[in-house]
Amino acid sequence: FKHNPVKLFVEEIMYKYTKKIMSINEQIQSYKTAGMKFKKLETVRLALETIGFYRLRGYIYPFYDNSNKKFRNEIWFEDILMIYEFDQRLSIILFDMIKKIEVALRCRLVDAILVYKDALIVHDSSIFEDKKIYWKNMSVISSEISRSNDVFMKHHFRKHDGAIPIWAIVEVVSFGTLSKLIKNLKSGKGHAYATLASRYKYISKKGNEVKPAKDMLTSWIHSITILRNMCAHSSRIYNRVINTAPELLNADKQCPKSNYNGIYEILLAMKYMRPSDDCWMDFYKSLCQLIEEYENIIDVAAINFPEDWQSHLVILGNDC
Repeated sequence: FKHNPVKLFVEEIMYKYTKKIMSINEQIQSYKTAGMKFKKLETVRLALETIGFYRLRGYIYPFYDNSNKKFRNEIWFEDILMIYEFDQRLSIILFDMIKKIEVALRCRLVDAILVYKDALIVHDSSIFEDKKIYWKNMSVISSEISRSNDVFMKHHFRKHDGAIPIWAIVEVVSFGTLSKLIKNLKSGKGHAYATLASRYKYISKKGNEVKPAKDMLTSWIHSITILRNMCAHSSRIYNRVINTAPELLNADKQCPKSNYNGIYEILLAMKYMRPSDDCWMDFYKSLCQLIEEYENIIDVAAINFPEDWQSHLVILGNDC
């Protein structure tokens, strides 16, 4: 056979991608053609070589009219780089705060589960609501334990016949797995969830201290996990819709409700889960300073901030 019929069939049905790969010079020319202005061509070239045309496109597209392939207004490449720089710095301070929330949650979960007075209780399905989900979670946990090269984990393999206590498990599982573990805990008096929730009390409209319901707390954790992963993978945060919606306290709900979700709602969830007032206020002050530094370049609406965002993120009695 001169031709392979299978290969010919595959070639026939495969989608033909028409856009060609552009060189750096061609990328620069595409900016010029669309009406972008530059102060230094070397700055543009270096950015395209180190950040990339496609990554920068996420910051450029709000200014671009796709119908006529031109920028709507006068736009300078250096301004785009400043928006990118703001986004990178925002990601750093967010990630730093999330790490503190995550470490505190791990510690508090261990403390809560030890209410059962059994270091190996996590291997007992009776403390979890859905047994099928329990076994799915345990499968993931087992995989994460087996991948761990931590010294303390090797110690338990060698000295304790592979018996892994809850405090060791909590240190090696991912934040996402931790979220799923908490979501499946039994609630009610005497159970671990009640102890954990007591560490995240909030003040109700009537002025009472209230423990968050499990759906509420786990929505906070899940949304923070999403943002954590975005920061860890250097994903764009600025001018981005985030398809997760933590359950907010009534005092923080926007009226009218925003048309889309951004980091603002997740920031509120982070505030609810702060390890301490002091560490949150350090973060809040850094956030205020960052936004003030770039206020002539960025639009806070592009991170879904309402006009009164400071009054919701600040802790009463403190301010920038």
